[in-house]
Amino acid sequence: MRFGENNWRLVVRREADGVALLRAATCDECAVLPDAVDGVPVVALGDHALTPAAAPTDGEALTITGAPCDGAWDNRALRELTLPPALAAVGDYALMNCRALQTLRLTDRPVAWGTGALMNCRALRRIELLWDERDDGGAAVYFAGELSGELDVSAWRERRCVLRLIFPEYDETYEENGPAHHFDYRVYGAGQPYHRAFPGGGLSLADYDALWDRFLAGEHEPDTALRLAWWRVCRPYQLRENAAARYRAYLAAHADEALRYLLTLGDAALTETLLREIDCPADALRRAAALARERRDTAATAILLEALRRKGGSRRRYDL
Repeated sequence: MRFGENNWRLVVRREADGVALLRAATCDECAVLPDAVDGVPVVALGDHALTPAAAPTDGEALTITGAPCDGAWDNRALRELTLPPALAAVGDYALMNCRALQTLRLTDRPVAWGTGALMNCRALRRIELLWDERDDGGAAVYFAGELSGELDVSAWRERRCVLRLIFPEYDETYEENGPAHHFDYRVYGAGQPYHRAFPGGGLSLADYDALWDRFLAGEHEPDTALRLAWWRVCRPYQLRENAAARYRAYLAAHADEALRYLLTLGDAALTETLLREIDCPADALRRAAALARERRDTAATAILLEALRRKGGSRRRYDL
């Protein structure tokens, strides 16, 4: 029995290059896998390592206890998971059927992912990458290729988000064509090119940005386009000016929606950033200020009223 931040029941195997977690079960909703066992780094997850109801396996049993937890130790409630920084290999079906998993955090380094490692992780939408000096984005390429749902990938350095990418969802199906005795392959949604934009295996932001016009011309959700454009402008890592101009033009044409979205995030600094990036019409500013006041967001209200004043359009009195 050991003590840590989270609750884990582990089965481990000590290998020449580090420790492999053959099984890892928690009752927590948000959990961090241990970086090391007895000072030896964790470098691998075994086959079915976190799969709920996985069959028992031989190895050294280890229990880590953290805060009290009344849930079942089966990973079924696991919503957020942080992987060990030295992780180099993930076994087949390692996270299969972790249906509640929404967020995965890991160091952006080469990892050998096994077959079906994320099978049935249909709620997984957010990937947070910890960047070091390599900054190659290789992990983003893996997840974009593996998952067809909308994916929100962010990269962090020293606790600061430096890049955030939205990969729009798509669906691909094979539909039986009885008279022709074959199956027709169909793709729904405009997201597939984003998920498959990196044939060389590395993250190319130029290739990502080049898909924008094609995306707008296809079947897409307007709110997805808004968030994609906003986060590229807000976190402009390697963003070229010609691509930035196209994103800004979209945001300017949808200023009302952009301001409403940012107010829902509750971070007035983001609203201030948007106002520096685009020229919002006075009517949009006025409506956003009224909404901010309704939400009792005094910081955003003040920012929006100041922007409206600079346009000469602030005639209504607001109580902050």
